[in-house]
Amino acid sequence: MVGDGAFEIVQDLLSHRKELGDAIQHGLTILKSEKVSSNNQPKMPTYGTQVTIQTEYERQLDKIKRKEGRRAKRGAENGMNDFGADDFSSLLQASERKQPFDDMIGTGEGESSFQVTSLPQGTTRKHMKGYEEVKIPPTPTAPLGPNEKLIEIRELDDIAQAAFQGYKSLNRVQSRIFQATYNTNENILVCAPTGAGKTNIAMIAVLHEVKQHFREGILHKNEFKIVYVAPMKALAAEVTATFGRRLSPLNLVVKELTGDMQLTRSEIEETQMIVTTPEKWDVITRKSSDMALSMLVKLIIIDEVHLLNDDRGSVIETLVARTLRQVESMQSMIRIVGLSATLPTYKEVAEFLRVNADTGLFYFDSSYRPVPLAQQYIGITERDYAKRNDLFNSICYDKVVESIKQGHQALVFVHTRKDTGKTARTLIDLAAKAGEVELFSNADHPQYGLIKKDVSKAKSREVIEFFDSGFGIHNAGMMRSDRNLMERLFADGLLKVLVCTATLAWGVNLPAHTVVIKGTQLYDAKAGGWRDLGMLDVMQIFGRAGRPQFDKSGEGIIITTHDKLAYYLRLLTSQLPIESQFLGSLKDNLNAEVALGTVTNVREACAWLGYTYLFRRMKTNPLVYGITWEEVIGDPSMGAKQRSFIIDAARSLDKAKMMRYDEKSGNFYCTELGRIASHFYLQYSSVETYNEMLRRHMSESEVINMVAHSSEFENIVVREEEQDELETLARKACPLEVKGGPTDKHGKISILIQVFISRASVDSSSLHSDAQYISQSLGRIMRALFEICLRRGWSEMTSLLLEYCKAVDRKIWPHLHPLRQFDRDISPEILWKLEERNVDLDRLYEMEENDIGALIRFSHQGRLVKQYVGYFPHVNLSASVSPITRTVLKVRAGVNSIILMFFLKLVHYLPLTRLL
Repeated sequence: MVGDGAFEIVQDLLSHRKELGDAIQHGLTILKSEKVSSNNQPKMPTYGTQVTIQTEYERQLDKIKRKEGRRAKRGAENGMNDFGADDFSSLLQASERKQPFDDMIGTGEGESSFQVTSLPQGTTRKHMKGYEEVKIPPTPTAPLGPNEKLIEIRELDDIAQAAFQGYKSLNRVQSRIFQATYNTNENILVCAPTGAGKTNIAMIAVLHEVKQHFREGILHKNEFKIVYVAPMKALAAEVTATFGRRLSPLNLVVKELTGDMQLTRSEIEETQMIVTTPEKWDVITRKSSDMALSMLVKLIIIDEVHLLNDDRGSVIETLVARTLRQVESMQSMIRIVGLSATLPTYKEVAEFLRVNADTGLFYFDSSYRPVPLAQQYIGITERDYAKRNDLFNSICYDKVVESIKQGHQALVFVHTRKDTGKTARTLIDLAAKAGEVELFSNADHPQYGLIKKDVSKAKSREVIEFFDSGFGIHNAGMMRSDRNLMERLFADGLLKVLVCTATLAWGVNLPAHTVVIKGTQLYDAKAGGWRDLGMLDVMQIFGRAGRPQFDKSGEGIIITTHDKLAYYLRLLTSQLPIESQFLGSLKDNLNAEVALGTVTNVREACAWLGYTYLFRRMKTNPLVYGITWEEVIGDPSMGAKQRSFIIDAARSLDKAKMMRYDEKSGNFYCTELGRIASHFYLQYSSVETYNEMLRRHMSESEVINMVAHSSEFENIVVREEEQDELETLARKACPLEVKGGPTDKHGKISILIQVFISRASVDSSSLHSDAQYISQSLGRIMRALFEICLRRGWSEMTSLLLEYCKAVDRKIWPHLHPLRQFDRDISPEILWKLEERNVDLDRLYEMEENDIGALIRFSHQGRLVKQYVGYFPHVNLSASVSPITRTVLKVRAGVNSIILMFFLKLVHYLPLTRLL
């Protein structure tokens, strides 16, 4: 408040702090006594003096309570992630502290000592026209300690050497953790900066587990499974390829198990290491039928543990809690290895993972990064939209030119596929205006002529157009051959600038000296709009800055709006605490445990909640989780609050018929609906919707409308700029009625569901993103509804939903011919004629090739149609019915599949009312 030129005044205030405090207290006492004496008619007679005795600890606690209460109130009003100018200034002022204040703050001992949050020393701040710039210098690499040495690969045993072929030694981080990871069974948590070699730490843990099952020179593969939980599908594919290649000398099989890559039961049995995503492994471990697989798991590696702070963090909490309870209940050994970026609450995360802080917890700061990282944070203050966009582009161009002039290359990250080409073209135009086109030119490269011929064959016109200017683009919408070409040209130095999306940072290890993130707002269909670029993406992108073989340092630059500047500064200097997101999905996770049979009453549910990260954080930071200080003082162990959370969730699940909760005994009883919701990952609120809307008899459009009301799609929003395209799609690609029309949220979702089944193309990027998001959940929702109707015995609805399960799976409407699945090989004219003549598969199966050719008026195509008809199973069904009692029938069914060559006999004893 007094400004930075009044240090002497502040020193005087601090030195006379006691006298000032006493004087203020004396003044308050006088004011209070005057107020009492001025009251002529006291409410009660005063018989004695009331004295409140308060210890120093209680006084400090009251002070903290008031402070936290005000902060929580501000957070609720402004949003938890909003940091004002005061917070930003305090960060910078803390980084610039000089004596004598450095000696006055943070001198306490123990865990209760005050922690100073500040930016690194040397941070500079500049105000420019329209923006503000904060530069953080690279942290120098810490020198090797006197007893610190790198472990040579040749010193390792044969098993480890086989997986580290081509390596000379482990790096500093890997050497430090080697003893605990390779020679003990301790749970491990490693917090290290991006690029510190955490993949090799996971490899060391894998090799330790493999070594355990080598006996007499033979590896007993059927005794163990290793699970690697990667945060994204793209990263899972990269990890699978890396580990598969490096573990092949040991004859180990590594397979990916994600939403994109399914494995059969036999494939899982043959696999020793499964690379999966948190959600996929959660689904697998929720099913009691897969208990045999989870019982074989001996090692779980959780990558990017700092995702606990993300929306998906609750899934990681669920997996860890389930694993720890399995270890205790089955008395089995399952080792947990957590890999994380540097984070401030690492001690609590270690406790959550059951890591021994003395032997299994390793924390490495930014000085352990192989290539030191200089960071620049630019916050644009301009309010006008057009001028702000121009500033984004011009600042990005200036930073890129600065890097190119120093002989480096640059990666520019944007957040939509369309924006890759748009940004590249803008940067080329700015170079032309500035007369600096030659800076980016690659014409003097010795291989320029040969490469130009390869580029001319590219499928993308933009790739060809930008190449001569030394620019390239890279996004998931390009052909694989074009993406590979861009990666190769950038690696060879033929492209000076590559404009790309975040898929490059995840799927491809392609570093550059300078990395620029242009804008931090990206569209997220799940959030129903624009959201900030997350911690995980920023760290992964910054991990691409600096080439270990060539650069002494790398440079990461974020260009964002000024209101987000302090947020990203705190995020990337590890000053935002990692909070639990578990409360938001407590009902779904409790239902999953009840369906699995691991939680059967309130007492067990409270014990289960005690294994979560939520339980640790609600003790440390209770206000975030809606717990007042009075509750903390009254219930320090949080037992009553745990019970309250569980009982509220149980009552909600009971109301939705997902389980039965007996209030008197506190017992939980699983229902079929709850089991289906658990197996198909349905949200609690979606089940409530289906309970209300699902009926025994519904039309096709009503089914689609009901699915559109699922809470999985609740964040989809209607935008004015999409209306024209939605109306066109509703007219051309939607055979069913759209309730509410394009202007209604559920109407929009209905249109996009029908567009997905119709295989229609979408132009708008936001609509395309929404359609992709809807398609990811559509299949499992349809299968879940099919199971619900099947369990209820609604034969008509079961049949209809089975048709739509197949329609979603194959993207073919039920009224279209099944041969449309092969529309790449069978021409549209033939398919249209088969539909026009209403020729079903049974009739085609009985017809000869010549007859089919005559029917479709393409005689030479009869053989092709007959060939594809043969791909469908031809089933002969025989059944006999005999009564047992007046209400029960005995049904004996025989199914004979000619194509699949199996015979199945089913004997069902069904109530007569069910059959009718």
